[in-house]
Amino acid sequence: MFMENHVNLLLVTLLNIAIVCLVVVLHNQVLIRLSGILAQMRLRHQFRLIVAVLGCLAAHAVEVWLFAAAYFYMHHADGWGQLIGNFSGTLLDCVYFSFTTFTTLGYGDIEALGPLRYLTGIEGLTGLVLITWSASFLYVEMQRYWPTR
Repeated sequence: MFMENHVNLLLVTLLNIAIVCLVVVLHNQVLIRLSGILAQMRLRHQFRLIVAVLGCLAAHAVEVWLFAAAYFYMHHADGWGQLIGNFSGTLLDCVYFSFTTFTTLGYGDIEALGPLRYLTGIEGLTGLVLITWSASFLYVEMQRYWPTR
């Protein structure tokens, strides 16, 4: 029993690390590509910023779906924990839960139990950092393209 719990905790930790690394690398690549696209655009600065905002939102949505896929897998696999409350076990319920966790909104209508709880904590922290990273990127882009007053 002791060894089984440690193996399970190791697998949960490795899954958490893999997902966080995946979304951070994805976010970095999106911001790098957006920066290059914005530099090449010959449109007015307002349109460049709209492209930047939409690109950041799209990146966050994909990242949320990646966490949701992990929740879905963990919920339906034995020994990984479960989600309870206003939750029917569908992928879309996992996406909803992931959005509220990623944004740290956390309505509380779905609760994580067991090892799955650790992913919710790291998703909240990761979401906070990635949203802040996007805000910093958008601020720099606004400074670059908005006319001086």
